Amino acid sequence: MSNTSFTSLKTIVSGAQMLFVAFGALVLVPLLTGLDPNVALFTAGLGTLVFQFVTRGQVPVFLASSFAFIAPIIASVQVWGIPATMGGLMAAGFAYILLSLLVRFKGADILHKILPPVVVGPVIMVIGLALAPVAVNMAMGKSGDGSVQLVAYEQAMIISLLSLVVTLVVAVTAKGIFRLIPILAGIITGYALSLFFGIVQFDAVTNASWLAVPAFVWPEFYWPAILFMVPVAIAPAIEHIGDMMAISNVTGKDYLEKPGLHRTLLGDGLATSTASLFGGPPNTTYSEVTGAVMLTRNFNPQVMTWTAVIAIVLAFVGKMGAGLQTIPTPVMGGIMTLLFGSIAVVGLNTLVKSDTDLSAPRNLSIIALILVFGIGGMQLGSTEFSLQGVSLCAILGIVLNLLLPNPKQED
Repeated sequence: MSNTSFTSLKTIVSGAQMLFVAFGALVLVPLLTGLDPNVALFTAGLGTLVFQFVTRGQVPVFLASSFAFIAPIIASVQVWGIPATMGGLMAAGFAYILLSLLVRFKGADILHKILPPVVVGPVIMVIGLALAPVAVNMAMGKSGDGSVQLVAYEQAMIISLLSLVVTLVVAVTAKGIFRLIPILAGIITGYALSLFFGIVQFDAVTNASWLAVPAFVWPEFYWPAILFMVPVAIAPAIEHIGDMMAISNVTGKDYLEKPGLHRTLLGDGLATSTASLFGGPPNTTYSEVTGAVMLTRNFNPQVMTWTAVIAIVLAFVGKMGAGLQTIPTPVMGGIMTLLFGSIAVVGLNTLVKSDTDLSAPRNLSIIALILVFGIGGMQLGSTEFSLQGVSLCAILGIVLNLLLPNPKQED
């Protein structure tokens, strides 16, 4: 591709459009987890550039904040703090790298043997359902743990329900590019209603500088946080394969062959580790952007380079980050009720598409224990080190899948 094409106005505008599509989901993750949205913008852009370098600029995808890590990040930050959480996330990125090496030397089928749908499906469901109480509390105007009423209940319910309804309507009925921005539409609507009720505080925006270096946080390495976070990489790594298949179908090119699944997994892992180096959430390929690529029929990977560059530039606009942090709790809570339920449905769909026999005692046992341990909050270990949440579920599922006899294999 020529330099003229790379710097053409059409390419730059297309890059800005892709960021607009991804923006709502990109900033929602740091806002929910207590991370800095400007840092998330910076690391999304940087992570995308790292991915493009590893995959030799062949795949038209944009990487940004991963929803799969929301629950683990919230739990880890509460226990160990942000720096130690970043250390754990960096290790999770290295787990992707190990998986990429496994695929490189053993082929993609090895992942399906170690991580079949009977394990991955319910783990993804836990990622969504474990946070259901947090979403409901925030929708009602409370803090995530329900201990503090931040916004009056009546106002909170009106704001959260309208945010949810608009998100639903846009997702189901909108056409063209607008169908890809339901989260952004919900946030804008809820924010406008919050302004009407007078519950938005602008002090932080007034005091913020126009230009400011994002509030980077450097990682610290603490074994309990690392061992807690690494297994979480399993679910998004499997989803990565689906994302690569989707963009391959859209463009008519087989990216699993060229540049190869091992390279895309490596790029995803390095993007996540790079993000954690600066205090940003883990990166993953965005299906919203893939949908935008399908609509616009613009398959030029260099568009994503401009998306990444624009995200990095916006990260240094201090007032924008401060403005994002003024979004009231009920707005995010209303959207989260749909978002976390949707994640659970993705896990359910993983089971359905694989034709897993849910009545078979082996499958029933694996799925049941993963769901109850994860949603019930089971914890194994001491105060020094414990496994819980998605991490415990992932390890439990892998172990049960390896130990329990499979009747089909015995026949």
